[in-house]
Amino acid sequence: TRNNQNGNGRRTRVGERRMFMRLDQGGLIDRTRPVEFSFDGMSVTGFAGDTLASALLANDISLVGRSFKYHRPRGIMTAGSEEPNALVTVGKDEAQEPNVRATTLEIYEGLSVKSQNRWPSLNLDLLAVNDLVASFLGAGFYYKTFMWPKYFWEKIYEPVIRRAAGLGALSGIAPQNAYEKANAFCDVLVIGGGPAGLMAALQLGKAGLSIILADEDSSLGGRLLSDNTEVDGRLGIEWVDGIETELSMLQNVRIMRRTSITGAYDHGTFGALERVGKHNSKGLKGSVQECFWRIVAQRSILASGALERFIAFPNNDRPGVMTAGAVRSYVSRYGVAPGRSTVIFGNNNSAFETAKCLESAGIHIAAFVDSRMDAAIKGDFPIFRGSVVTNTFGRRRIEAVTVRHSGGEERIRTDCLAISGGWNPTVHLSCHMNGRPCWDEATQSFLPQEDAIPGMIYAGATAGFMSTADCLRSGVESANKILNEIGIKFKPVALPSAEQNTYKISPLWSVPTDGRKRAWVDFQNDVTVKDIVQSVAENYRSVEHMKRYTTQGMATDQGKNSNVTALAVLADVTGCSIADTGTTTYRPPFAPVAIAAMGSEGAGKGFAPERFGSTHQVMLDRATPLIEA
Repeated sequence: TRNNQNGNGRRTRVGERRMFMRLDQGGLIDRTRPVEFSFDGMSVTGFAGDTLASALLANDISLVGRSFKYHRPRGIMTAGSEEPNALVTVGKDEAQEPNVRATTLEIYEGLSVKSQNRWPSLNLDLLAVNDLVASFLGAGFYYKTFMWPKYFWEKIYEPVIRRAAGLGALSGIAPQNAYEKANAFCDVLVIGGGPAGLMAALQLGKAGLSIILADEDSSLGGRLLSDNTEVDGRLGIEWVDGIETELSMLQNVRIMRRTSITGAYDHGTFGALERVGKHNSKGLKGSVQECFWRIVAQRSILASGALERFIAFPNNDRPGVMTAGAVRSYVSRYGVAPGRSTVIFGNNNSAFETAKCLESAGIHIAAFVDSRMDAAIKGDFPIFRGSVVTNTFGRRRIEAVTVRHSGGEERIRTDCLAISGGWNPTVHLSCHMNGRPCWDEATQSFLPQEDAIPGMIYAGATAGFMSTADCLRSGVESANKILNEIGIKFKPVALPSAEQNTYKISPLWSVPTDGRKRAWVDFQNDVTVKDIVQSVAENYRSVEHMKRYTTQGMATDQGKNSNVTALAVLADVTGCSIADTGTTTYRPPFAPVAIAAMGSEGAGKGFAPERFGSTHQVMLDRATPLIEA
């Protein structure tokens, strides 16, 4: 043991990590309950309520994985299920599960995690040599390289490609943990437990309808868990607790936490995946891991929020580069400083909230960079209006950025870059029956198409409302619309008061470069702006063709925070508008679903049941004496 002590008042063993980046106060974690787990064989300590991502950041672990193609160092970039980088393998032997998102994995005592897609180790990955020969591995090289000579395919190309394919790997041992299937029925399915979803569920529940409120997070509240927003004169999280208490007292309301609605199908049917035993040590002992639900609802409200997107510029993929909203989440919800000195880069007003959050937490802001000349922000930190970040420096973690402003270029030291390129409403479920989202100039994003899913209406940020006040009102209005359609008389619930924040955005999809430096768009599949330009040059101009040529959006994250940026770049190169360029096809599942969960009991006799004729037992009884004789 060493003589130094960590924040828990206990000695730190060799191989353990101290929580250097944990703030002295704040967050929704339970600081009285330390939790020990292992990452790549190293003992790490967090607190109950931490995700793996927040616990790693608290211990100053920024490098968590390698990219698929070039094996570039990658860090945690988001705080939700859209995470493209922080994929890990949980457990070992028959309990081994790959490609688990660190941002949604809740830590528990005895959790064993290892990084993946690296050899022999995360810090020293020999396959990173791919990055040195990147000029030979551009988009489409698969189709051009493995064509000749013909006889190489079976003996060389195919074995090598198969060995390199994938990120994590299964153990090959049959799992011992159980999975279940279940069915549920309701009048209205409310998808998303943010401010809009909570208000919709409360209004519908008090009107007497049977309601299922499903949210993929472990806690209700959505962005209110991460933003210091006041609702009805109280902190947002306090207001959420009050609404949750009201909902729990209604017998006709069912709250399903840790439940992702994965797909929308015919006749009001939805697929849903509930994480049952993956958030505590009980899941290690053969208990139920996940339950795959078939939910049938008369109507539904999609209040799934929005996902923050990045801005493409050279070397924007280094560990320490995160979305601005994720930085707020780690500071406000988990009490973690993602960096000691942060640069904020944005093109919209929501970046202001990150600056306020960091200031109130006492975290140093090295610079605030806004691409708009009229950005209305004030603060005790350097502000660069009409400016952009043009490059980053560092290898295993960002160490500095270059800012281009009216006076030239300036290098600023930082270990965290928070980027906000705008928000994409989470429209995926509205497109699962061939609906196409519609481009909205005001929010510079795609909004769900009306009546794309029979019986579904949209609320909150999903419908383009980007302020808390608008989301609350939208939730009530969506519920009232359903009640009026059904013809039920109801008493309107009181609309809470909240600050009316103005969401102003000026489009900035990528920072122009000299073409030699790589500006990353899809971080998991290593797709760059240059790859998209090359796709057009080779006449793959359709958004669907570009997707397949570059593999944009084809990784496990489905390009949740890169697709819109990619098609905006494509529109710019082809000279078309974003609306005319359109989107790729959204398909279920919204989030990865284990085949074991979908198959549930479909193993052994459950997979291939035996069926016998009506005379089977009679013939067996007659044959038994003869066999014995």
